[in-house]
Amino acid sequence: MASSMTQAQPPLAFIPPDFSPLVWWMARSLLPFRLRQTCGIADIQIANIEQLVTLYHQFEQGNVRFLLAFRHPTTHDPDCLFYLLSHALPKAAKRQGVPLSPQTHAHFIYDRGIPLWAGGYVGWLYSKLGGIPIRRGRADTTSLRVIRQKFASGAFPIAAAPEGANNGHNEVVAPIEPGIAQFGFWCAEDLAKAADCSETGMKPTPPVLIVPIGVQYRYLSPPWRQMEQLLRQLERDAGLTSPSHAPAFLQDGTDPTEAQKTNLYRRLFRLGEHLLRLMEHYYDKFYQAGVAVQKGAPTHASSSTDDQVTLSNEEFSRRLQALMDTALTVAEQFFGLPSKGNVPDRCRRLEQAAWDRIFREDLKDLDVISAVERGLADRVAEEADLRIWHMRLVETFVSVTGNYVREKPSAERFGETLILVWDMVSRLKGKSPFPYPKLGQRRAFLTVGEPLSVSDRLPAYRSNRRQAVTTLTQDLQSALEAMIQS
Repeated sequence: MASSMTQAQPPLAFIPPDFSPLVWWMARSLLPFRLRQTCGIADIQIANIEQLVTLYHQFEQGNVRFLLAFRHPTTHDPDCLFYLLSHALPKAAKRQGVPLSPQTHAHFIYDRGIPLWAGGYVGWLYSKLGGIPIRRGRADTTSLRVIRQKFASGAFPIAAAPEGANNGHNEVVAPIEPGIAQFGFWCAEDLAKAADCSETGMKPTPPVLIVPIGVQYRYLSPPWRQMEQLLRQLERDAGLTSPSHAPAFLQDGTDPTEAQKTNLYRRLFRLGEHLLRLMEHYYDKFYQAGVAVQKGAPTHASSSTDDQVTLSNEEFSRRLQALMDTALTVAEQFFGLPSKGNVPDRCRRLEQAAWDRIFREDLKDLDVISAVERGLADRVAEEADLRIWHMRLVETFVSVTGNYVREKPSAERFGETLILVWDMVSRLKGKSPFPYPKLGQRRAFLTVGEPLSVSDRLPAYRSNRRQAVTTLTQDLQSALEAMIQS
């Protein structure tokens, strides 16, 4: 959270979508520059775009409603999706001779917390681009009502990231949240109900679809030298000295030798192991959390030059999961929350608990309370902001295991893991991790998947709602995983 969150705030207001064609046009015009300069994306390749052209044409004819469910490995995915819809889609439609409206766009769902750390102007921009904010830690009735209305009758399709947040992994799909499937069934129900109330002779109810969109990235020139430099910086920040016998002469665009790759992996794993021990010691000493600290393991290594690691990948993964559970439990105990559910659910509950103490529903006019009351409110907000720090650390490592790089020591996997470690180390230093380091120019690969019919599942939904939502969610997870290119 931004530093301003250490003071009590008025209730967090809903930002209504207010699409502006002029703002859309300006954003579209600036997008290629933003992709190159800010996102580091030099090229975007799209597979099966012809299917998306057909879907948009059918949508504009009133013959279908659909939601674009896109993968979310990085913070730049929405920019790529915007390019797909505003640049690539019209060009493909023109090649196919299919008429589309001048503005091919989508109402997109975004986390209400983004404008808090990215800046208030982002909330304004997202509103003018038709975005719909949602608070993920509670039943956000206002947002859900708007999403439901836009899905059933909005001027554009809906777009959302079913993983809920970016997981930092190019080739791992985080667990899909059930909200996307639920939105689809709501839309199908609303359209069926509207058809029942309409006069006879009207056109058939349009089918409702969920269209999976795969997103991946590859470096144009693998930035091995830059990654080694970033690794060296992280080692220094963590109190580790880079091994003196580290293979030198790494060059961007040139694959390292097997010995160099092995050395880089050992250093990366050693860094992770060292940070793991530090954090275990931190929670054990200062929170009496009872984390299993390895017997005899040092808690600092300012002069270490040994690149050997002592943990197996499996043991590292197990202890990392235990550490994340401990960090969440520390925050949950402060907020008085139960330690139940999966990690994403626990993170969302903690975020909402912090927001409840920062954005005070019971103090709608902070200007009329006394100075003492305001001071107490600020203290509550400050404590909430400090305690949610534990959750932010966990949020970064939800999809991390000890095997991701070892299974495939590619430049992409090395880079992704280094960025995650950068995020953690920055937070441990008390700094913002944004913007992330730019390691090299990338090419984005977007794949339009086969649509999943929601309407065909409506009878099953009416029979057993929970099971139908679970099944559709699992099918969407499988569809997104099937589009990952190794």
